[in-house]
Amino acid sequence: MRAHLGDQLVIESTKSDATRRDGEIVGLHHTDGTPPYDVRWSDTDEVTLVFPGPDAHIRHLEHGHPGTAHEPVSPAQPAAGAADPGDIGRRVAAERRRQGLGREETARRARMSPGYLAYVEEHPADPGAAALIRLADALGTTAAALRGGGADLPPGQGHALLHPRLRDLGPDECRALLSTHGVGRIALSAPDGRPAAVPVNYEVLDDTIAFRTAPDSLPAAAVGTEVAFEVDHVDEALSQGWSVLAVGTASVVTEPDAVRELTERAHTTPWPGGEREMWVCIRPTSLTGRRITPADR
Repeated sequence: MRAHLGDQLVIESTKSDATRRDGEIVGLHHTDGTPPYDVRWSDTDEVTLVFPGPDAHIRHLEHGHPGTAHEPVSPAQPAAGAADPGDIGRRVAAERRRQGLGREETARRARMSPGYLAYVEEHPADPGAAALIRLADALGTTAAALRGGGADLPPGQGHALLHPRLRDLGPDECRALLSTHGVGRIALSAPDGRPAAVPVNYEVLDDTIAFRTAPDSLPAAAVGTEVAFEVDHVDEALSQGWSVLAVGTASVVTEPDAVRELTERAHTTPWPGGEREMWVCIRPTSLTGRRITPADR
């Protein structure tokens, strides 16, 4: 008998009056996946050490849908009709890609099979505590973050570095960090004269920052004025990060070919939804940035 983290241990008693029992394997005591196992029972949510007997078998969920154990499915080609990934799966996949890690390497670091990792990323799975902790450790984040905890809290609530180094970034590094798309904040004067800062989904095309909005929206008030556009990234675990600030005049994109190219190359639709077909571009006349790292780097 061999198992991976996240597999199910099912006990089918031979006694007619006995209850079938199953639970998730949340801990392995041998690297080859042989017993014993730490099992979180579905009926009590308790974790116990189990030495499976002859009435027990393993259901390998990573090989297919529940109920189709032992029917291999290639992780690269999920079974037809597979459900959309759940929130945990989306966060795991997004963090893995952000770290530049493949599934094989991530699974190796998390001590789980690539097939199970594929199942987590591609289905509305709910990994057990042990599996989630190993995944978080492999990705350099926390189990709470993968579950969405702290989503309503502003970043940067951790402790500052003991010996931080704050340095200015050159134009080339600023352009690289600005990258090609993401979410940034545009700082402008609202129609009532008050300062405002609004997050927008943006694209970068030929050193020009562009975003979509509606003609009657607050970001549309930027047209014809000098504005500031800021993007940043905060690494909570390491208490470091960077920010880039672009300053320039905003204008409406009206040339049909330019509008079509921006629309075709856009990486995402505006998150607020609705009719937002007005493209606004900013050609930076100033591009500056700063980065916080440990002083010994």
